[in-house]
Amino acid sequence: MGSVQAAQKTGLVLEGGAMRGLFTAGVLDVWMENGLRFDGAVGVSAGACFGCNLKSRQPGRGIRYNLRYCRDKRYAGAHSWLTTGDVYNASFCYGDIPLRLDRFDGAAFEADPMVFYAVATDVHTGQAVYRRLDKCDADTFMWIRASASMPLASRVVRLDGYDLLDGGIADSIPLRFMEREGYARNVVVRTQPRGFQKEPNRLLPLMRKTMRQYPAFLAAVADRHERYNETLRYIRAQEKAGAAFVLCPDYPLGIHAVEHDPGAMQRVYDHGRAVAGRTLDALKAFLDG
Repeated sequence: MGSVQAAQKTGLVLEGGAMRGLFTAGVLDVWMENGLRFDGAVGVSAGACFGCNLKSRQPGRGIRYNLRYCRDKRYAGAHSWLTTGDVYNASFCYGDIPLRLDRFDGAAFEADPMVFYAVATDVHTGQAVYRRLDKCDADTFMWIRASASMPLASRVVRLDGYDLLDGGIADSIPLRFMEREGYARNVVVRTQPRGFQKEPNRLLPLMRKTMRQYPAFLAAVADRHERYNETLRYIRAQEKAGAAFVLCPDYPLGIHAVEHDPGAMQRVYDHGRAVAGRTLDALKAFLDG
């Protein structure tokens, strides 16, 4: 009986993409408003930042604080990068906002039965580290920060014996991870349109100069596009086999990694809501199947 129950578990995979993640926020809000639930979820980078609101059952929170603070120099931008070493101010984003300014519901996060993972990349090995987050404490916020810490734009995050950066370097869309954890039916939310193919990282030469103490991480950056594109082929195969349900934007979202225009943010979020709305019946049929 245990194996049958495991085969029925539904998982959710949330790609990153900095402010493209507002597409995901729109998708998740529609799902929360319609009572959809998953047995487990994994978020990478922005997918972790916005996905945690699904476990705390707080629709609207992701777009709300971004619209409110996108032009605040304490939040993100050159001022933060020059004064703190992080383009997204860690103490403001992972301290002031969730603890005081737009409170994250930690009690709801801990009470919700959905298992939630964040993914970061170990800079010494270039490998993914998957961390299950059950408690709403300082370590949970630090793991989400590590998952979203873009190379060159962020300091290395030292946490639980690891030195960590952006989880998307090692595993951008961790569908296989969820399958290994026993989630046989998975929903994948991407932040790039169908047909997108990743190209080699144009900033790799600069990383090789500034991050030469992390050769395994640099190797992971160098071949990331190949692994990413292979993952897309795997996702398509799983979708064709009926084991995955995939949501993508209809077009390139055209939003900056650090965005100060609330109109651009609202547009990307609204597109996520639109895609989620028109696919809602098909998704319910997939989850019920």
